[in-house]
Amino acid sequence: MMSDAFDYFRAYAVRALCKARSMPKGRMKHLQLVVGRIYNLLKKEAAFGPNTQHMEDFRAAQKLERSLDSGPKEPSARTRFGASSPHRAEQGGR
Repeated sequence: MMSDAFDYFRAYAVRALCKARSMPKGRMKHLQLVVGRIYNLLKKEAAFGPNTQHMEDFRAAQKLERSLDSGPKEPSARTRFGASSPHRAEQGGR
């Protein structure tokens, strides 16, 4: 891992939390705040010393943040109730 991991994670945390502050209330804002908290935790852990295991958590946080950027603004019926609904499966099998 980089020698300046603390600063690196801090920059990501600040950016994520600023982005969350500008978002309207709701699930997306909550998830963006969670991403910022993850980066802050990684920052604190990096302050104690280098640890390559941080990268897995960092990549997971980045993946979540990217999904927030590209995801729908409002939950749709398709994402909440997919084609694997038990009622649809029963209808299709008859």
